[in-house]
This record gives sequence, C-alpha cells and structure tokens, in this order.
Amino acid sequence: MAVTQKLLTALDVMRDAPVIPVIVLHELRHAVPLARALVAGGIRMLEVTLRTPKALDCMRAIAAEVPEAVVGAGTVRSSADAEAAARAGARFAVSPGFTPALGRACRDAGLPLLPGVATGGEIMAAQEEGFGALKFFPAQQAGGVAMLKAWQGPFGDVVFCPTGGIQPANAVDFLALPNVACVGGSWLAPVDALEQCDWPRITALARATAALAPQSQKL
Repeated sequence: MAVTQKLLTALDVMRDAPVIPVIVLHELRHAVPLARALVAGGIRMLEVTLRTPKALDCMRAIAAEVPEAVVGAGTVRSSADAEAAARAGARFAVSPGFTPALGRACRDAGLPLLPGVATGGEIMAAQEEGFGALKFFPAQQAGGVAMLKAWQGPFGDVVFCPTGGIQPANAVDFLALPNVACVGGSWLAPVDALEQCDWPRITALARATAALAPQSQKL
C-alpha cells in the first residue's frame, strides 16, 4: 500500500514494466476486474484513456478498489482533462501531444506527464519545459525504430515510450533501443476479452509482456 502511494515521476511510470497498457473502457463494470487481472499478471501502471464517457468513473473505481494498481489518464489534452483526472484518482497523465500550458496544468494537478512528441522540434519544446521522458506518438507512423535510432545522437538525454502501432511482434525491436524505457500498447486489453469478461486471458497477456525485454535502467 505504501509503495503505491509514493510520489511518482514519469520515469517511475515508464520503468515499472516493459509495457504500459493503453486501455479504452466503455463499461464501468469492466474497470475493476480488468485492473485486477493486469495486476495479477505483473502490470501495475494502467493508462485509462479519456476517450469514453465512462473513463473518469472507471479511473475512480480502480483507484478506490485496486490499491495495487497505479491508474493514469491517457489522451489528456487540456487543463480541464488534467484536473478531472486528478480528482478521479489518476496518478500520472499521458498526452497525444504537448503544449507548455498542458505541462503546467499537469504539474499544478500533481500528475507526472508523459507528453506526446513526433518531431525534433516537439522534443525540444518539451525539454524547454523540463520534460525529458516522452511518449513517441504515433510511433510506427512517425518513423518507428529508425526514427528513434536517429534521435539517439541529438537527443541522447531523452528516454521514450513509443506508442501507436506497437504489437508483441514489433515491441521487442523498440525495447532493444537504449533510448526506450517501455512501450505503450492496447493488446493487453483486447475488446473481445473485455466483452467476454475473459480476465484469465488478460492476466496471461500481462504475464507474457515480462518476456519482451529485461527490466533495465536506462537514461
């Protein structure tokens, strides 16, 4: 209990496991059993995206009923999103892009932020605001492994969580890079498994992620 309540940094979130699940929840009844299934498989950092009307309620339920989990808010795009997520019990935020205003809002709300970037200019803008642990999004469409390799020279002090188009088959290629701490992926909470309430399958998927890469300490 004490571990889950410590103040987090973005690097803490990224280094906890090889994969941060990107979760889209349409039904409140799925939230708690899904979180328990993922935690049972060794995945604690849970990004619940703000893409559905039930997202905040789902975060609130997970925060209240699954203390072993660390619930975060994904698709955070505004100060209102950050404030609502913090009130719902989120302990970190993930955004598809970055603005200085969003960075300040997340800091004010007490949420470590993984801001989304897709270009060198966006990386520099995030660094100017003190962010060096970033989400590379959409990873595959924005250049994939080759782009991350190219960034190792000019941005050797930045660590990334590539998200977008990541699957078990290509996750290992991203995780092998020295500037990648983890990846984000939706395959840990597939739609059909949620619809069927197949929690053992989700636990098995979570356990399998541990084999994707050794847990390492990177920049």
